[in-house]
Amino acid sequence: MEPPPTPRTSTFRSLIRLYPYAKPALPRIALGMVAALLAGLVALAIPQVLQRLVDGPLANRDPSQIWPAVFIVLGLGVLEAIMIALRRWLVLTPGTHIEARMRNGLYARLQDLPVTFHDRWPSGQLLSRAVSDLNLIRRWVSFGLVLIVVNFLTIVIGVVILVSMNWILGVIFVVCSIPLWIYGFVFEEKYSVIARRSQDQAGDLATAVEESVHGIRVLKAFGRGSFALKNFSSQAESLRGTEIAKARAIAGIWLWLLLVPDVAFALGLVAGVWLTSQGQLSVGELLAFFATATVLRFPVESIGFLLSMTFDARTATDRFFDVMDTPNSITDPDEPVAIDLPRGRLAFENVHFRYADSPERFPDLLDGVDLVLEPGETMALVGLTGSGKSTLTALTTRLYDVTGGRVTLDGVDIRDLGREDLRRHLAMAFEDATLFSASVRDNVLLGRDDTEASGTADAALDEALTIAQASFVHDLPQGVDTLVGEEGMSLSGGQRQRVALARAVAAKPAVLILDDPLSALDVNTESLVETALREVLVSTTALIVAHRPSTVMLADRVALLEDGRITAVGTHSELLRTSPHYTFVISSLEDEERRETTRAEEAL
Repeated sequence: MEPPPTPRTSTFRSLIRLYPYAKPALPRIALGMVAALLAGLVALAIPQVLQRLVDGPLANRDPSQIWPAVFIVLGLGVLEAIMIALRRWLVLTPGTHIEARMRNGLYARLQDLPVTFHDRWPSGQLLSRAVSDLNLIRRWVSFGLVLIVVNFLTIVIGVVILVSMNWILGVIFVVCSIPLWIYGFVFEEKYSVIARRSQDQAGDLATAVEESVHGIRVLKAFGRGSFALKNFSSQAESLRGTEIAKARAIAGIWLWLLLVPDVAFALGLVAGVWLTSQGQLSVGELLAFFATATVLRFPVESIGFLLSMTFDARTATDRFFDVMDTPNSITDPDEPVAIDLPRGRLAFENVHFRYADSPERFPDLLDGVDLVLEPGETMALVGLTGSGKSTLTALTTRLYDVTGGRVTLDGVDIRDLGREDLRRHLAMAFEDATLFSASVRDNVLLGRDDTEASGTADAALDEALTIAQASFVHDLPQGVDTLVGEEGMSLSGGQRQRVALARAVAAKPAVLILDDPLSALDVNTESLVETALREVLVSTTALIVAHRPSTVMLADRVALLEDGRITAVGTHSELLRTSPHYTFVISSLEDEERRETTRAEEAL
């Protein structure tokens, strides 16, 4: 599950954190505010022209002065429209740039954070932050922020004009607006909680959709589509209930925003008519007063949706910084060491490791591992299921960091190397072969800098595909330029593993880490791959997690992982003679291999 959100701060404190991303766009946003304010001032000027028209030419029945006033009002209306259009032109583009900078920053942060972060966070929550939340922030910066500032200034200026025209009517409108400000503070507390819950539930719903799509084969195979739909419908119904609660909260403030101005207008009309009858207010002044109040009606009524937009943006900002503020426990050193020509000596020195959520009563998963791989040596790692073999391999590239001891490459603690530099020297192929929605070429050459078509890249590509027995890619519709689809699901499991193995081989690493990358291959194909791999392993240090006896045969030596420690190291024949536990593990692997062979023969 997603970690709990960070403690809530004030709306201003949350939104001001957008400043570094918005700073380059502030000049155009400020100009947009100026254009919008000028539009508001022009709108407030029109009632003043109407007052002089009513009290002047109309009262004196002088038609010669009417047309100039009409043209002035027309000109002011056109000017207001131009200012509004200018405001939109100025603020729309900067908003998209802010969104792009934040999305790029979020993606870079996700790439930088350790695997432990991704183990805890559902992908749907991250996706909703990268898409819907940043979209909310863009809309607020381009529209909400500008209108909040401009409408507030317009209201202040308009109220000053109203009071200056007639202080009694002005005071009536000011007093009537007090409930709006009081309810605004109540609305913030109520709406912010609901908005956060809504966006979190939307992230959970996105996770449910993603899991169902990725697991569609399993759901169909087990006939559990209706079960998944039931769970999805339950989550969707919860989100619907939250959205209704949001709508009710917004409806509540809209009630006040519509009711209070109408009450103010009614009271002001009664007082204005009485003042006019007493000769304290002219008809033109009364008309101008209510025309000005009408101009202010939109800024006042817009408070509702601007507040809801602001609080949505504040929640989206908090969710964005939930990720950005996550501390990174696996970082580069201040002064990284460089290994220009790695020899490939990999050593585990008293290595301890336990997962962060492991209860204290349990021992470390890796409890003092000591193991040395000499340059050019191939080491097979065997052990029972759950003994920590995959975890041990993950420590080599700092997917996780050791909790005790150290891992060294050519005598240098890998934590003293830059992560990119380290991962150029080591390459991994996983049992769970993950491919990207890209061409075969791009997937295989992912670990190389020269990914573009070139003589060197093409040679490395062909060699890697040959070693991994992945020449089937040349028979695909566009050959190596064929897109393999999301996560490579257009390929079979064995084909994905061979492409993933080719990716590790093509990187030409000093150390090759193979976490049972041949598990999905049939026995014959595996034999061909292993034969080709021998050529690569002659000059490359390799650590291979073995789940088949045939894989063990690739190794110069074998290490036995038992109870969190390396309990035996030697050749296959030596360990068969000296280690009963090794004999038991190998027997288990042979039994499983025989079962696989029998199933394959029966399938034929």
